[in-house]
Amino acid sequence: MLPPKAFLDAIGSQASRLFNGETPLPHGEFEARLKAVVQSALSKLDVVSREEFDSQMVVLARTRARLEALEAKVTELEEKLAAPASE
Repeated sequence: MLPPKAFLDAIGSQASRLFNGETPLPHGEFEARLKAVVQSALSKLDVVSREEFDSQMVVLARTRARLEALEAKVTELEEKLAAPASE
């Protein structure tokens, strides 16, 4: 994985080549090339898509809710076990 400064420098130098081209590019082609530069740089990072992040957040929230329910059940059972001992 690239350090943040190297990542930004790589994008900057590639984008600079697009801006300083000898012949101006049509807007659509410039946009496509810049997008390719950014996607190439992002592919070198350890990142996930927004969709994957969102789906993992749903799984995490569901897991936390189940864990909290289990913890409450364990607490309830421990209280039931401790009650006869104190009588």
